Formats: sequence, C-alpha cells, structure tokens
Amino acid sequence: MANKDISLILDTVNDIIIGKQQPIKLALACLLARGHLLIEDLPGVGKTTLAHTLAATMGLTFQRIQFTSDMLPADIIGISVYDRESSRFHFHPGPIFTQFILADEVNRASPRTQSALLEAMEEQQVTVDNETLNLPEPFFVIATQNPSHQIGTFPLPESQLDRFLMRIELGYPDAKAERQLLMGSDRRQLLKQLQAVTSAESLLALQQQASQVIVSDALVDYLQKILQHTRESGHYHHGLSPRAGLGLLSAAKAWAFIAGRDHVLPEDVQAVLPSVVNHRLQLIDETQKPDWIDRLIQHVPIP
Repeated sequence: MANKDISLILDTVNDIIIGKQQPIKLALACLLARGHLLIEDLPGVGKTTLAHTLAATMGLTFQRIQFTSDMLPADIIGISVYDRESSRFHFHPGPIFTQFILADEVNRASPRTQSALLEAMEEQQVTVDNETLNLPEPFFVIATQNPSHQIGTFPLPESQLDRFLMRIELGYPDAKAERQLLMGSDRRQLLKQLQAVTSAESLLALQQQASQVIVSDALVDYLQKILQHTRESGHYHHGLSPRAGLGLLSAAKAWAFIAGRDHVLPEDVQAVLPSVVNHRLQLIDETQKPDWIDRLIQHVPIP
C-alpha cells in the first residue's frame, strides 16, 4: 500500500508542475535515496519551479544560489570576518547551510567554485579555518545546468558529475499540459500559497524507511550483471563504478518505496536506470546514442 505522505507529496507537486509526473517521481526518489539531482535542460521549462515546489511541499529551509562566472567559493560556503571589538574572526555562514539548495546554472561558474559546492555535497560538511562544520539534515541539492553548447558554460568533469545520483530532463510539456499552463493561474502565485504537507523530521523517517526496502539475492545478481555488461561490452569508454552500483540500488529501493512495496523488483531498477547512468556512461560510438538505454536493458536478461 502506498505511503500516505508520499501520495500527498506527489499530488501537491503535480498540482504545480503540470504534465511532468515521471520527472517529479524521479526527483522524489532521488531525495528519498539521499542523493543529489542534476537537471539539464533549456531555460524556461520549469527547473527552478520544481525545486521551489519540492522544498515548500516538504517544509524544508531553502536557498537558491545563482551561479555566475565571477562567483567565488566563499559566496557558497561563507567567510570569516574580523571583529575589532572582540579581536576575533567570526564566521558568517554562506547559503550552503540550509536543507534544500537550488544551485542554478551550476555550469556558469568556474571549476574552482563548482568544486566548493560538490565537495560539500559529498562530505555533507565544510571546513573553514581548520574547523569542520556539519551541514543540516536532511541535505539535498538540485543543480541545474544549461546545455553545454550554450555560450559561457564550464562543463562539469566526470568525477564531479558522479557526485549526482541522478540526471534528468524536464522537456517541453505536451499540448494538453501547456494549454493548462497558459490558461491557468500564475505558478509563482500558486507557490506563494503552497502549504507544507510534511516536515524535515518526517522526510528523514521516509528516507530511513526507503533504505530498509528488501533486496533479494536474485535482484543483486541482476544489478551486478548490468554493471558487468557496461564494463565488458566494449560499448563504453568506462563501465559503471561500484559507487554507481550502490546509487542504482538506493534509487531502485526508493522507487519501490514510492510504489508502496517493501521489496525491489527488476522493473524498479529499469525505471531508475536511465537517470542514474546517463551521466556516468560515455558511448564509444556516438551514432548508437538513440535508445542506447533500451538496448542496455535488452542486453541484460532478468534472472
């Protein structure tokens, strides 16, 4: 049976973001799996609105960081300022110290600034003046980036892309959803009226429940065959790493949990596979790119 909190979250977000049920469900699965999400798409398709809506729906503290080419790491982490009266430095926390961060147009910033965010994502802590400061829980980052062919972008290297559990696209709405957007209320006004339907404490409990979804030996065999195929097929420059395998398993557990099941099915792995691996695998033959995920699934039989 589906969790009532999960159903309420999905219904609330779908009321704001129209016609994007699958990307919304993937974003929620990423959050429940304690990962971070990268959304790569054109401006104006709802990336920012999705982040705002998720944060407001879950009652999380929210910060938006607009990345630019002149941004410095201190603009994200914070800075120590000298106080003459006390003759001491006092740390002023940056926007990274919040539960839900929208890193908007992350590939507009320099690699040095990108690293400041991505290292904090990986460690869930920052070090300032030899002091380690923990980030709040839950801690979730949605980063957006414009397509790499656009002017003024610094593509994220593979090692940093791997910090994101999932990468998704929103795409254009279909005709029915777009008409509803055009004829309906302003999304920004709806966001202002949006009330939280859960809390940070409830979200932590949901994350814990998702992590306890049962995984059978046969399911692990199937996942390992997928990993092995990417390493031995000769279709990719590099196969999936063990960390990618762990991420795939966590995402599949979250997907099963959203569906109201206490165990993972091969269909759960297949549902999250594209978003988990599409930024980790590079095809040797780019002409094979269309439908390559479908072919990967077809090449690995279900036990």
